[in-house]
Amino acid sequence: MATFLHRLGRFAFRRRRLVLMLWIAVLAAVGIGAASVSAGTSDSFTIPGTQSQKALDLLGKEFPQASAAGATARVVFEAPDGRKLTSGGDKAEVVSLVADLRKASQVADVADPFTGGTVSKDGSVAYAQVTYKVAQADVTDRARADLKSVADRGDRAGLTVSMGGNAVQVKSEQSAGELIGLAVAAVALVITFGSLLAAGLPLLTAVFGIVVAVSAITLTSAFVDLSSSTSTLALMLGLAVAIDYALFIVSRYRGEIREGHEPEEAAGRALGTAGSAVVFAGLTVVIALAGLSIIGVGLLTDIGLGAAGAVAIAVLIALTLLPALLGFAGPRIMKGRLKTRRMRAIEERGEGEPAGVRWARFVTRNPVKVLAVAVAALFALAIPALSLQLAMPSDSSAAPHSTQRVAYDTITKGFGPGYNGPLTVVVDARTSDDAKGAAQDAVTLLGTMPDVASVSPATFNQAGDVALIRAVPKSSPSSQDTVDLVSAIRDRGTALHADTGAELMVTGTTALNIDISAKLGGALVPYLAVVVGLALVLLLLVFRSVLVPLKAAAGFLLSVLATLGVVVAVFQWGWFAGALGVDQTAPIVSLLPIFLVGVVFGLAMDYQVFLVTRMREEYVHGAEPTEAVVAGFRHGARVVTAAAIIMISVFAGFLLSDTALIKSIGLGLAVAVLLDAFVVRMTIVPAVMTLLGRRAWSLPGWLDRVLPNVDVEGEKLRHLLAKAQDTEGTRDAEPLPTARG
Repeated sequence: MATFLHRLGRFAFRRRRLVLMLWIAVLAAVGIGAASVSAGTSDSFTIPGTQSQKALDLLGKEFPQASAAGATARVVFEAPDGRKLTSGGDKAEVVSLVADLRKASQVADVADPFTGGTVSKDGSVAYAQVTYKVAQADVTDRARADLKSVADRGDRAGLTVSMGGNAVQVKSEQSAGELIGLAVAAVALVITFGSLLAAGLPLLTAVFGIVVAVSAITLTSAFVDLSSSTSTLALMLGLAVAIDYALFIVSRYRGEIREGHEPEEAAGRALGTAGSAVVFAGLTVVIALAGLSIIGVGLLTDIGLGAAGAVAIAVLIALTLLPALLGFAGPRIMKGRLKTRRMRAIEERGEGEPAGVRWARFVTRNPVKVLAVAVAALFALAIPALSLQLAMPSDSSAAPHSTQRVAYDTITKGFGPGYNGPLTVVVDARTSDDAKGAAQDAVTLLGTMPDVASVSPATFNQAGDVALIRAVPKSSPSSQDTVDLVSAIRDRGTALHADTGAELMVTGTTALNIDISAKLGGALVPYLAVVVGLALVLLLLVFRSVLVPLKAAAGFLLSVLATLGVVVAVFQWGWFAGALGVDQTAPIVSLLPIFLVGVVFGLAMDYQVFLVTRMREEYVHGAEPTEAVVAGFRHGARVVTAAAIIMISVFAGFLLSDTALIKSIGLGLAVAVLLDAFVVRMTIVPAVMTLLGRRAWSLPGWLDRVLPNVDVEGEKLRHLLAKAQDTEGTRDAEPLPTARG
């Protein structure tokens, strides 16, 4: 590996114009392709294998007029104080507005509140259920404008009109978060290198890679239905890792130059050492992200594969385009007019010790105390995770005073919380001898359940063998009582099937969200086993040690638990919510924990690889275990610190997003990197390595013989280069032949 990357680095440096032109051609190809296609994204969920998805598919087949998979909106009317919607001019106005809704673009059906029973007992609140012919992703701006026009007309007539449902949701605009992250990253890079040129190369390659990745995703979305969050999360992760990978290689390149190597050779050596770490770190992240596809949830598959592609592109650019740009930069990359006096003293005159070395010596002198404090702190942060609640985003978690939240609260006031999430109960009586009797038994069964507020009569399909029933819970859609109710209905359906031969299924948005949460919760342990298992094999190859990979995985679990605790404290409990721009406390988005596990594991292994490979490199070259730890910090602590600050800045910038999922992922990843880089990798790791001593690098003989030597630390490369140098020196030392005579 190291030898191949050494040759690749020298080739890219030497043939820099060719490499640059090839990458420009790639960018032009995907950019033109992305600009010339009509891309489409979706925020809908499909959960194959669940009862709710099975029932939804049946409804689409047997009740096509109901547009079961279509987007929905709920238009809520509220009369002024002292007036009612059931009489006079207010009723006439509502009837007129409902008629306008039926004429709106893409609308399939509108349920009249006066004939559909959706007027409150006191007559002050009513709502019309709007069903669209198309899915949420295909609702046009014109359709949303028609909906808003009706609401505005009602407001002008003196009514309070609000709207909820997925058809009302608009795609979140890209915030300035990534620009803020880039600005902080630029400052961190300038401080690290003391040079604008050296700081600019990681930023340039990162932006180049992100443009390629996002263009490729946009092009792909023209042929494959992708989630609208795919590009955002690919941008978030790709930007962070691309800057980090380039940072490590540029730092190593400058170090090789200081040791007296020519620029081309320095580029080869930088790729042969730091480049090897980049390959394995990137591979670990890609495995963790691509592994999300095994869950079976389309949204996770989309964002996982999209982000994995962005990371893979970042690795390729770091290994090819970056050394080419180093060739263009030439020796100017070593000039740093922005270095502090202390940086010059350490780097140029060898005076004093970097802060990272002083910290490493402190930890290695007090390993037990430091380890105890760090572990205790992480466990303390993890305590809120014990009260973790999961739910999918809904109108109840919308920002206060938004039309979705006003609609939700108005319905709750007029009817009860359950009316915000009615259950769609499907009776499949195609194998029953008495379809109508089975449907009536289902209506009776639902009516006897204590947490059901109301049950509608059964509506049959044209063949009369599939019935549709609407049941309204007494509790809110995201409450545990509603979860228990859905489970109880399904349990009672088993008895109905035994008695009548008909199958009873529960679907609808509320049931779908419940099934999503259950599926994600059940998939967490298998996902951990697959991803962590594959990554441990990679780390075993990298470090040729059993204890180091196990220690890395244990540290990752600690940082994930602590991160979940912080996320719960902020988004669920409301701690520091205002300061972080969180408008509304709510259960944690169901997708977050499993996505966080995948991404954080990959990023955690990044710092493990970058920091500990340098320790192993020093140990392999003869340093004592404790001195190898200190030496690893001497060469890597400053760069790892800068890399962590950059990642934290990029992720924290996404707190400015108006999407709950993106906002919570941004905070979660920022906190995870903070804890993993500074508490786990730079505190717990050196403490444990000191306590383990030589045992940290031990490997059973039989395993040593079985495992291939991938030479991440570049030991074989060093021997090869040293041998080549000795051979060249011997030739130079041979005496020239003398002429005879």
